[in-house]
Amino acid sequence: MDLMKGKKGVIFGVSNTHGIAYGIAKQLHDAGAEIAFTYAGEPMEKRVRPIAESMDAKIIMSCDVTNEDEVKAVFKECEKVYGKIDFVVHAVAFAQKEDLMGRFIDTSASGWNTALGVSAYSLVTICRNAEPIMNEGGSIFALTYLGSILSVPSYNVMGVAKAALESAMRFLAVDLGQKGIRVNCISAGPVKTLASMGISGFSKMLKAAVLRAPLNRNVSLEDVGKAGLYLASDLSSGTTGEVIYVDCGCHSAYASAEEMDIIANNTEI
Repeated sequence: MDLMKGKKGVIFGVSNTHGIAYGIAKQLHDAGAEIAFTYAGEPMEKRVRPIAESMDAKIIMSCDVTNEDEVKAVFKECEKVYGKIDFVVHAVAFAQKEDLMGRFIDTSASGWNTALGVSAYSLVTICRNAEPIMNEGGSIFALTYLGSILSVPSYNVMGVAKAALESAMRFLAVDLGQKGIRVNCISAGPVKTLASMGISGFSKMLKAAVLRAPLNRNVSLEDVGKAGLYLASDLSSGTTGEVIYVDCGCHSAYASAEEMDIIANNTEI
């Protein structure tokens, strides 16, 4: 498939072959895209470099997305190698482990600032530095989750960060739309990744999603990757400022019949 032939872009956040970012990168590469990869510091290089090299990446750089100078350096290198680029994928999120446990009310100020800085403000930084070298009709999209609009156990401050990310996306869509650049989010269902396993009770989230989802299953990396391919490609030329849900319909259902039976049989009202 040559849907992305001749298209060039950068993905922030690939860390291993089991993550959503990898699922997106694979779909883009298989469709003919040239992808630049970044990694979060030297310890991550040994994980990311083999993945990037397997996809014939011409750019593999360390980048702390909270450091604007490092973000600038990535896009400067992209301009040097590619000239203009066509897509950017933001797949970066982080919260301190203690802020993903216990009660949300106990979130520390430093934990709040860290989660929102890494997970949300970084999209603003990336867009600001990508804008000068993006082709008209280009696409930028970020990864979010249902915890942005619903209270999900143990998601805590990351839910607030994802809400901020989605709101920022809409404002960025207006700013960049003047240059024909689209900005969107993919809200993926729970996927068993190394990052997600840091969330307390994540295995329960997986089971709950299956019960609630109209498709009666969890999403796969391929499911989310295909949505990423759609947003990065010209197929989504009229789509911007949107949150695209790829969660087997979980966001659309209050509860499945099976869930209702479980609740009715185990809860006294």
